[in-house]
Amino acid sequence: MLVSVALILVFGLLFSNLFTKLKLPGFIGMIIVGIILGGSFLNVIDDKILAISSEIRQIALIIILTRAGLTLKLDDLKKIGRPAFFMSFLPATFEIIGCTILGPILLGVTPLEGMLIGCVLGAVSPAVVVPRMIKFTEEGYGQKKKVPQLVLTGASFDDVFVIALFTVVSTFVQSGTVNLTSVIQVPIAIGSGILLGIAWGYVFQLFFKKLHMRDSVKLLLILAFSFFAVGFEKEISTVLPFSALIAVMSMAISINIFYPKLANRLSSKYNKLWVAGEVFLFVLVGISVEVSFAIKAGIGTVILVIGALIFRMVGVFVSLIKTGFTINEKLFCMISYLPKATVQAAIGGIPLAMGLACGEIVLTIAVIAILISAPLGAILIDNIGKRLLVQDTI
Repeated sequence: MLVSVALILVFGLLFSNLFTKLKLPGFIGMIIVGIILGGSFLNVIDDKILAISSEIRQIALIIILTRAGLTLKLDDLKKIGRPAFFMSFLPATFEIIGCTILGPILLGVTPLEGMLIGCVLGAVSPAVVVPRMIKFTEEGYGQKKKVPQLVLTGASFDDVFVIALFTVVSTFVQSGTVNLTSVIQVPIAIGSGILLGIAWGYVFQLFFKKLHMRDSVKLLLILAFSFFAVGFEKEISTVLPFSALIAVMSMAISINIFYPKLANRLSSKYNKLWVAGEVFLFVLVGISVEVSFAIKAGIGTVILVIGALIFRMVGVFVSLIKTGFTINEKLFCMISYLPKATVQAAIGGIPLAMGLACGEIVLTIAVIAILISAPLGAILIDNIGKRLLVQDTI
């Protein structure tokens, strides 16, 4: 098992560095390493690691959501206003609708399974988008209308929206029906997750203010309680419909609101933790992919991914109608919302782990979406982004 961990870390970091030098997202190299090390080719990874891969992906998702919550600026949503509000859910909604329509036609899945595929594909990748938008902001591009900030803010809420929908739709697919009781439980689960998360974060920040301890210890305590929430979600839901992932995100947002200085410090700690988490997440996703199944799935999966991206771009355009943005600024937002990676890697394998009939095809499409959209989005943003935005002097 230790040898397998060493292989994942060494070759994952090596290929990540190689792809970064080629001006491509490093996680593409990590996925390729996973495919090579996995059962489709070398098959050198210990089964013990594969047995806990779903738990590792859950840990990665917890880290992603906590990082997002600790850095999420609710004031930005208020300042940017209507465009940020619509960008936080409308593009993803269009993409989910697109997959619900195209999935049965191209892949023969049910409309509900197509909706689940859309929920997996719907999130923007912070790994690709965030550093690029920060760079545009620092260099003064699009600052008169806060275009990079719009993308950053909308993308952060977009991820939360998609993950919340995914948790709900996956239960629908598992049960095979969408009944009135299940539908009613959705807003209750989301609402209880938000309320419990906010209360949880408020108690945490009070505790941390009164008892002085190292930030590393605080991080471990937050992680431990996050694991408890996710681990006992089913037991809690028997009493009260509850979304643990939404609670984790809300907890981080709550700490950011009530104790912003600590949130900044913890965010830095989580960023360091993510260095190792990212390697394991993407390499394990690559290992999980059955190349023979991907080939068998055929061109339909690629067409679905491209079609979903087109639906998404339409959603971005609709979000920006009557906002005063120029055509170039709208185009910049549309291409900035293309890349997919971290969320897809974190939740793409969950349907397979749940034993859903569509699990294999969902994971395959998630990987194909990463391999197509992440390099495409990164290259377009890097190469034409500065041509689309005005470099403001203000």
